[in-house]
Amino acid sequence: MKINEVEQRAGITKRNIRFYEQQGLLHPKRNGENGYRDYTEEEITELKKIKLLRKLSLPIEEIRRIQDGTILLEDALLRQVIVLERERMDLEVMAGMCRGLSEEACQYRTLSPEQYLERMVEMEKGGTRFTNADRQDVIRKKRGSILAAVMFILLMVFLIMIFVWGYTKDPIPLWMLCGFILIPAIVILAVILSLVQRIKEIEGGEEDVARKY
Repeated sequence: MKINEVEQRAGITKRNIRFYEQQGLLHPKRNGENGYRDYTEEEITELKKIKLLRKLSLPIEEIRRIQDGTILLEDALLRQVIVLERERMDLEVMAGMCRGLSEEACQYRTLSPEQYLERMVEMEKGGTRFTNADRQDVIRKKRGSILAAVMFILLMVFLIMIFVWGYTKDPIPLWMLCGFILIPAIVILAVILSLVQRIKEIEGGEEDVARKY
């Protein structure tokens, strides 16, 4: 069946279906005649399982490990209970601070944030999280992709420098040197384009409605 029908039956947007495919959670076969993805009942069931676990806020990587048998569903859910309990306590702390601020009947212009920020720093030292965890995940993924790309680009630049140094020691035809340099230069360009695409993918990623079906 086509993706439009899958979208309706699973109640998952096409964007998220493709996102789960990119993340390796779904592996539909392609129709040999037209090259389109051909989804089966098994894929719809799999999507519904993913939908359920995402509504419970299980990370993509955790679902992938459940699928490949690296961890048991039971263990992943018990671990998620601990995570959610911690988030609940963090939310209660933030709700308490909001309540305290509102009871003080202070106005934005007269608000003195220092004392609250200091208190929050102390709470964070004790394990309370005030930052957006999802946003931190995005930043971490970006940082990892950028670091890997920079390392690879530096390697290619080093290779080009070796070619140039070798040319100064033992000259070869200039066209040959240009050919040697062109290969890592093309690789550098490909890495940069891939990095840009990867960052767009990370920023786009899964739609916010993924956990609100």
